[in-house]
Amino acid sequence: MAEIHAEMVANVFKVEVAPGEKVDAGATLFILESMKMEIPVLTEEAGTVASIDVAEGDVVQAGDRLAVVE
Repeated sequence: MAEIHAEMVANVFKVEVAPGEKVDAGATLFILESMKMEIPVLTEEAGTVASIDVAEGDVVQAGDRLAVVE
């Protein structure tokens, strides 16, 4: 199981996956936007998306959990 956390304060620009979806290592889960830059959030391991803890338009803080991949 891997928890995916935000690395900085940002807006959730786009959610690329849904709960139950299988993902490969290196897959883009989210696109965050900060200071007019788009930052992809990738998973480091393959698995199934167990939960999505944010929605498009949310503001996240550094360390906030974005998703869980099992």
